[in-house]
Amino acid sequence: MSDVSHGVNAGKTDSGAITPVSVDTGVHFVVGTAPVQATNGKVNEVIMASSYAEAVQALGYSDDWKKYSLCEEIYTAFALFNSAQVFFVNVLDPKKHKKTVAEKEMDVADNQIELPLEAIAGSVEVTGKTAGEDYEVFYGDTACIVEFLKETTGKANVKYDAVDPTQVTKSDIIGGYSVSTHKTTGLELINSVFPRFTKVPDLILCPNWSHDPEVAAVMSAKAENINGLFEAEAILDVDCTEETGAIYYTEVPEWKKKKNFTKKTEILCFPKVALGDRVFNLSTQLAASISAVDNATAYGDGTPCESASNKGIQADRMVVADGSEVILDVQQANYLNENGVVTALNFYNGFVSWGNYTACYPADTDMTNYFYCINRMFKWVGKTLILTYWNYLDRGIKRRLLDAIVQSVNDWLSSLATDEKIIGGRVELNASENSASQLAAGIVRFHIYMTPPSPLQKMDFVLEYDLSYLEALVAA
Repeated sequence: MSDVSHGVNAGKTDSGAITPVSVDTGVHFVVGTAPVQATNGKVNEVIMASSYAEAVQALGYSDDWKKYSLCEEIYTAFALFNSAQVFFVNVLDPKKHKKTVAEKEMDVADNQIELPLEAIAGSVEVTGKTAGEDYEVFYGDTACIVEFLKETTGKANVKYDAVDPTQVTKSDIIGGYSVSTHKTTGLELINSVFPRFTKVPDLILCPNWSHDPEVAAVMSAKAENINGLFEAEAILDVDCTEETGAIYYTEVPEWKKKKNFTKKTEILCFPKVALGDRVFNLSTQLAASISAVDNATAYGDGTPCESASNKGIQADRMVVADGSEVILDVQQANYLNENGVVTALNFYNGFVSWGNYTACYPADTDMTNYFYCINRMFKWVGKTLILTYWNYLDRGIKRRLLDAIVQSVNDWLSSLATDEKIIGGRVELNASENSASQLAAGIVRFHIYMTPPSPLQKMDFVLEYDLSYLEALVAA
């Protein structure tokens, strides 16, 4: 075959430039209960929702947040704060967490009988009637409806099974892995989010459950290690019941120490907040506010560099579990902050979250641990580096590749500094940190130095009486 070539050829080589991966921030992972009996929804499976309608379609909705804790997150994240993606895990299983409701005589109105939302449609039986022939069962917005297919009046005897959210325990929330079923449940499912959705949650919530020390400990453990690579924050609530918790602000530090809420991966909140007739765990409002601040152009602009403290929440009062109102002035709120607790404040600019510290404060005096915005910024930078340079694993360790990585990271850190998301940053490839034996073993250490901005916690204005201005009155 002839190898004569006659003409003009053109080709393209790779530029060698490395573009940082865009990494989301303020992504919620929430474990709790939802009325999935109304939607034939999933149990112990991660559900991603990007809107209120999408979440309700998958999980159902009820205003009874004590029974259905995920509904508080749905309303807060999507109706009040317009969050992006939220990952939900419902642990309420209609096949397991249920009770039988004894047969009772009920009134038929407009050819229908209205049962509680908890009724399991497939279990409904009407005495003397056949399902599908004489009646159908479906769910409305707030109830389970028995509709008769023929004109029916008077009364009818009905019996059914109903979901019972009170049967859900902290073991269901914590979850784990079952050897017999080979299924992962509860909080353990956080490790399945990235493999399925290529998203990494960085805020972990368990509304109505995070005040429990065992649940909080597992949340914190998950926050320290997601997929063996990533880190997050666990947002927790103080127990606000009089019997077992703290209802006055001076009682909170003792409760916090006693329950061991003292980790750098924890943001602890007190008390609850309310808006109209709705009562919220402060953790859900804070998480939504953090996400909004992270992604607002005026603040984080896609990074967690800005604290959500002194930024708005959707509340008109603070309350404890029994609904009693809590009123805090700045000094009282600062006392909570001094003990590593985030609270709410209504001082000058409406209701805001108040406090920059993680729960490790004041015992831990490393600002990269106790300022949650700095803590989160280091985790976000680490996550971005992992996902950006993952494709370069197992390439040959050569000078050109190492130089390209160093140049790329320095360019990115410089852009963050230019945008004032960090004060400054650089990466170095130090010989002292890369021995010949490590390099031979395929290990390269890049040392990154960076300084995220601290929150402006205090401003001191010094006022002084200046006599020279009086002298100016009579000066020529």
